[in-house]
Amino acid sequence: MFDDLRDSLRAVAGRLDPDERRRMASGMRDALVHAKLALQDVRSGLAQTAARLAAEQQELDTVRRRQALAAQVDDHETVAIAERFAAQHAERVAMLETKRLAQQQELTLAEREYDEMAAELRRVASGMAPDAVSPEAAAAREVDALLADAPVDGRDVHEGPPSSRRSRAEREADADARLADLKRRLGK
Repeated sequence: MFDDLRDSLRAVAGRLDPDERRRMASGMRDALVHAKLALQDVRSGLAQTAARLAAEQQELDTVRRRQALAAQVDDHETVAIAERFAAQHAERVAMLETKRLAQQQELTLAEREYDEMAAELRRVASGMAPDAVSPEAAAAREVDALLADAPVDGRDVHEGPPSSRRSRAEREADADARLADLKRRLGK
């Protein structure tokens, strides 16, 4: 008996009016285009950082090689200068590696958000209302909440002292009010 009600509410909960669907889909497509452009920017920034990191790593290797050569010929002044430059390049390499990792994480997050937006657009295009939670799950939770106060097999499921129990009429009135609120929100 309640399964039919639950299924009906699930079906009604997530449907959009065609005009609303077109309006929402248009706005979501625009947002998806902007998100795709932002993804390209993040990828471009990541590529630039990787190129800068490779160049800086190459410079660090060159300075260390020169430092070793200067040490072999016992040129203390060149060794000191090379140590200073090696420290600067090593610091830049460390910073660029950190930046690259942060950009990779940003790209992963942006790609996940883009995929979620694309899935949401597909839902709207198919006529389903966009929700953080699927409409079916939201409606099922509402129905479950309504049914939570109902007696099971003629027995009262509430525990506690009799003074804390609500009467059947109060529970039914509360369930009716919640059902009316649910219908109002669903546009019925």
